[in-house]
Amino acid sequence: MTVVIVTGGAGFIGSHTVELLLEKGYDVVVVDDFSSGRVENLRRVLGKVRLVRVDVSKLDELVESVRSHARSGDVLGFVHLAALVSVVEAEEEPWRAIDVNVKGTLNVLELARILDASVVVYASSAAVYGEPVYLPIDEDHPLKPVNLYGESKYIGERLVGLYSRRYGLRGVSLRYFNVYGPRMRGGPYAGVIHNFVVRLLSGDTPVIYGDGNQTRDFVYVTDVAEANIAALESDAEGVFNIGTGREVSINDLYRMLCRIIGYCPAPHYEAPRPGDVRRSVASVKRATSMLGWRPRVGLEEGLRRTVEYYKSTL
Repeated sequence: MTVVIVTGGAGFIGSHTVELLLEKGYDVVVVDDFSSGRVENLRRVLGKVRLVRVDVSKLDELVESVRSHARSGDVLGFVHLAALVSVVEAEEEPWRAIDVNVKGTLNVLELARILDASVVVYASSAAVYGEPVYLPIDEDHPLKPVNLYGESKYIGERLVGLYSRRYGLRGVSLRYFNVYGPRMRGGPYAGVIHNFVVRLLSGDTPVIYGDGNQTRDFVYVTDVAEANIAALESDAEGVFNIGTGREVSINDLYRMLCRIIGYCPAPHYEAPRPGDVRRSVASVKRATSMLGWRPRVGLEEGLRRTVEYYKSTL
């Protein structure tokens, strides 16, 4: 069987990617330190994957641990998702953001070189663009991150490109827009959809930062998992946006969730969070033409699936 190593494989996007890889017949090694990933996310596939508990920012431990589960020449590639993924968390713990997002990415690339892997699919972010100067945002848009998280992801992209040029490793950086769906991370760094859904289902009042007219491009998690595998299996390299091309305001998102859940208290508005951009929406033409990928789950359907999931878990 062909081996694929998924870092951050016990996380939100990672666990969905692991499930899809298994469905397609790959042998999967999951690398995760479980600082935010959860074994529960992998409950459907435990016993079908090889699980390695290690921090990607520690090169020697990473190489030793993974080498015991995957031999050189057996590994097709990596889907590198392990990261500190919150803008707020990165601002609060800048050294950890650099350690995990930059040093960890360098370590994964070095491990891929050691194992003679063919491809690394890197989870980047729309945060590399910063405040857009035109919409929709395509991959040629200027890169001016406005927060440390975006800077760390941009550096990761540069490292992927460097290893691609220097070592012949095919590098693909996927710039995710706002990913949502079942198994989203909770806690103090949770995203807007998670917070809205949990608060509405609990009968609480949701919080909107800013005036709510800021916009985002929300893409469903299984579509993102399919993009990861499309990048793994294609011959393409370089950078690709992964979004939907649909721009939705936070106020409109809130009203959609209210209709789905059947409960709609007036939200509490607070000051905008530093580092948040005003508008964001992707052009996905390059991913469609070069990866053969396109989003399949519409926003309302994705929100309904997400609400049903959290109804069953809260």
